[in-house]
Amino acid sequence: MTDEQKYGRQAEKGEKPEKEEEKDEKSRQEKSWDEKWRRDPLNAAVWAFIIIWAGLVLLAGNFAVIDRFLGLELWALFFLGAGLLLLLEAGVRLLIPAYRGPVLGNLILALVFLAIAIGQLVPWECVWPLVIIGIGVYLLLSGVLRRRE
Repeated sequence: MTDEQKYGRQAEKGEKPEKEEEKDEKSRQEKSWDEKWRRDPLNAAVWAFIIIWAGLVLLAGNFAVIDRFLGLELWALFFLGAGLLLLLEAGVRLLIPAYRGPVLGNLILALVFLAIAIGQLVPWECVWPLVIIGIGVYLLLSGVLRRRE
């Protein structure tokens, strides 16, 4: 039986050809960018806050507010805030079941951002080992907690 006869018979019965069914399923599985953001409002909110934080840091830098109080460079302060926001998101994802999801990527990015910020105050020889220790502690805790559930 040829494909035309097979698809013709399926069309006569009101069924879709197999290739069209596969294509429809793939399109259902692939989500648009807008749909992904709607499904994960926590991630969208955190990145919006990071952008707002960047604007606030730059604005404060233009008015020399940061120079008077902290003595930190603008980018160090930006990375400190962004790292803390990403850590907050990871904590929410771990604690609130409605927002459960993978956190390792955000956790690593948060630790790198914090390392960049803290690297201005502490020698780099101390910062990177602390980042690696933090990642190891996370992996240890996630392994122990996963087995208990």
